[in-house]
Parts: sequence; structure tokens; C-alpha cells
Amino acid sequence: MQITMRHHWLLVGACVFLLINTRYLYLSLHNSYAVRCTYYGEKTEMQSWTQPGVKTIKSLPAQKSDRRAPKSSDLSSLGPSSMANPTDWNTVETRRLELLSAVCKNDSLRNLTHTSINKFVLDRIFVCDKHKILFCQTPKVGNTQWKKVLIVLNGEFSTVEEIPENLVHDHEKNGLPRLSSLTEKEITKRLATYFKFFIVRDPFERLISAFKDKFVKNPRFEPWYKHDIAPAIIRKYRKSHRDNDNNKASTGLRFEDFIRYLGDEPGRRRMDRQFGEHVIHWVTYAELCAPCDITYSVVGHHETLERDAPYILKAAGIERLVSYPTIPPGITRYNRTKVERYFSGISKRDVRRLYGRYQGDFSLFGYPSPDFLLN
Repeated sequence: MQITMRHHWLLVGACVFLLINTRYLYLSLHNSYAVRCTYYGEKTEMQSWTQPGVKTIKSLPAQKSDRRAPKSSDLSSLGPSSMANPTDWNTVETRRLELLSAVCKNDSLRNLTHTSINKFVLDRIFVCDKHKILFCQTPKVGNTQWKKVLIVLNGEFSTVEEIPENLVHDHEKNGLPRLSSLTEKEITKRLATYFKFFIVRDPFERLISAFKDKFVKNPRFEPWYKHDIAPAIIRKYRKSHRDNDNNKASTGLRFEDFIRYLGDEPGRRRMDRQFGEHVIHWVTYAELCAPCDITYSVVGHHETLERDAPYILKAAGIERLVSYPTIPPGITRYNRTKVERYFSGISKRDVRRLYGRYQGDFSLFGYPSPDFLLN
């Protein structure tokens, strides 16, 4: 009888033990599954920020996102579908300005990021007093359309579509005053109180656009680029130019000539004094807009113009007064294949020298360094 009772209690104990451990195993598996779901949910969210050929944007801890300035590698060309609503896009713009501020404080890049607010910079900034807006011109980044927006705001035309193309670029007739035309007191007041913005794009892709527009196609017929600037660059940077003087087809500026000129710091500075204001199409954003010395309200990116344009209009309080022109699909997307094709014949030495000049622009605006060209 005692043996039977002992077996009975042993059996009961085993059942209780099994029940407790089964419940523990269930809770462990449930918690593990919950953790995995949370992890994959975060991973999916991070992937939605990724575009082909662009580094992933890392999420910042919620309690620190307003305090820590992101690294330059954290922000690059954000895709137009990367955010779900305007509140999120406001976060993107805030992080861009945080990055800009952080890089401006980097002493090792100071020579590449800081520019005095001189007449050259003030000449780049267009004024809309009626709506208290300043727009800094960065050529080859879709500036024509923003000039049209400002012209409409000045009341000369009802829509951007009505504005003749030749009027936009006629700075004597388009009704857009430059900041340099004002007194020092007026300039100081506007820089301190007006809404200020400018647009950037990948620095190397911008150089390709400048080369094509000014030295290959030249659609607005600006003959000095082909007849004055191109020959001067060829004479200095193409070793075989003397052998080709009799062959007109070979005397046109080549992209490799253009890159050698841009990367030659002392030689370029001497030539730029000769070229004058025409160099605005390839000088750095820092030289054009002094972003470390002027506190801008917004910095837009050409690669995300579909989201940036409406955001800028709303932030400036003019979204009901004017519309940004329709953007053709895919026209703003970064094209790494095109960049690789243009740079395929350029020596590593020349690419590194070029990057040395534009490194400040890459860092200030979160564009990843072009390692696929440098290494």
C-alpha cells in the first residue's frame, strides 16, 4: 500500500512539474516571437528609407533624436516615398539642418565649408520682399523653376507656366532683386528675419550636368563657354592640344579636361578670376550660399524634390499662392550608372583631387563619398 501511494504522489508531482514547465516554455516562445516581430518591424521600417545606390539612413533613439546631430553618412538622398506624412518630412528637414550645423563646426573641414558673406554670395541670393523670402541660387539644381515661383509671387504672372523661358534668365527684366542691391542695414535685416532656402544635389552629378549644359548642348546659346572658357581649359590641361589644333572636332572640351581644371586648386583660382561670374555653374555650394555663415530655414535636395518642393512652399507660407511646376517622373533620381560612365576615363589621381575640392559639399549635405570612384 505504501509503495502504491508513493508511486501515486510521484506521478502527481511529475504532472505538476510538466504543467509548470510547459507554461514557462510557452511564455518563453511567445516572448521570443514578440521580440522577433518587433525587430523585423524595425528592420522593415529602416529598409523603406533605402534607395538603390544610397546608404541606409539609421534610426536615432527617440529620446536623443532632437539632441544628437547625425553623422554625414546618416543622411543622403532620401527617396520621395521614404516618409508617410508631412510631420515625418519635417523630421527629415530638421535632421538635414542638424547635420549642416555639425559639419560647420568641424574644424578639419573649415576651409571647405566656410565662406565670408561677400558680394559674390549676395549676388546669388534673390529677394521676395512681398512674402519675406530669400532664395540662394545653386545652378544645375533646378533653379529655373524656383525663380519662376518667385516671379509669380511678385505678381507679374498668375502661374509659372505663363512665364517665358528667356525672361527667367534675364536678371535685368525678371523683377527679382538680388540681396547685393540693398544697403548693409537692409541686408542684415533680411538675413535675420526672412525665410531662407536653397537646393542641393549630388556634387559630382551636378558637375556632369554643368559640363553637358555649358560645353556640349549649350541650349541658351551662351557662346563664351565654348569660345572662351573651353579653349583656355584645353590649352592648360590637355597635354596633346597642340597636336590637335588643326582638327576642330578634337578641340571641344572633354570631361577629363574639365575635371583636371576643377581639381587643380592654384591653377583653377587663377583661371576663375579670368572667367568671372560664369564659374557659378561649378563652384561649391559653400562658395555660392555660405551655408555655415547664413542660417537657412530649409535645405532641399534635388533627389527628393517631389517631397521637398511642397514642404518648402508650405514652410514659407505660400502653398496657396503658387504651385511648383510638375516634375517629370524619374528626372530627379540619382543616376550612379551615368556618373560611372562619365568618370570611367578619369584617373584615380584626378578623381581624388576633385573630391578633395568638393568634400565639404558631400559632408555638409549628407551625400556619401563616391568610394566606387575613389578606390
